[in-house]
Amino acid sequence: MSHTLKIRIYYEDTDCGGVVYYANYLRYVERARTEFFEARGVSLRKLMDEGVYFVVAEAALKYLSPGRYGDMLAIETTVDRVGPASIVFRHKISRDLSGEKLVEATVKLGCVGQNMRPLRLMQHIMDAFKKGDEVS
Repeated sequence: MSHTLKIRIYYEDTDCGGVVYYANYLRYVERARTEFFEARGVSLRKLMDEGVYFVVAEAALKYLSPGRYGDMLAIETTVDRVGPASIVFRHKISRDLSGEKLVEATVKLGCVGQNMRPLRLMQHIMDAFKKGDEVS
């Protein structure tokens, strides 16, 4: 199960040399995960209204090649593992036209309630992330 989000690199995303500032990749994978949730029928807004939140518990990024101003990036998101109260995502960020891999990221989200204590994933969320079909 995967989802691909395309993002254009704007001047504001780069340093003075036109290279994507490294921390912006965290923003890109956050956007990709949000779109992944929505594409699977899981509304983060609705969950937040119900007092259910997802927080980043771990993040690891491996930088392979720089993204540059004007590039169109493809961010492929997959679910690596679903636990009782967490989801581990893998992200592959590539230059869209050439397919050159730029960044690999792994992010673990914890599900928490309003008190920020761990909360078991609801069954409909677990089901949404265990579906075998592709989403783009």
